[in-house]
Amino acid sequence: MSFKNLQFNFEKIRPWLTLLAITWLLASLGLGWLVNSLVIIFGLLLFLPVAAFFGFRWWLQKNLVSGQCPVCGYELTGLNNSQTQCTNCGERLLVKNSQFQRFTPEGTIDVTAVEVQAQSWED
Repeated sequence: MSFKNLQFNFEKIRPWLTLLAITWLLASLGLGWLVNSLVIIFGLLLFLPVAAFFGFRWWLQKNLVSGQCPVCGYELTGLNNSQTQCTNCGERLLVKNSQFQRFTPEGTIDVTAVEVQAQSWED
């Protein structure tokens, strides 16, 4: 058996020997807390995005409101306790208590203007 064959065989098991040496070093130095904390961090990195996704879905289901515009009757979707604008008529709306309400202040009266052709007295 030559030195080249021994070196070739050693290169195949080098990653396993490195892993064994690191494990033995951590176990002998009492660094189990380090391994445990790395496992916890890895677990949180896997768990937190899943929990955030389902939490956001739950929040969206609770706060998403579908209804009709009180001015034109167009079907709208908005978030509860927020302001939005009707995409059909352009009216500013307030989403409150899971209903769409006009954003105009109390006492505002809607007036529809009609254009009238002016006639002169000379005709």
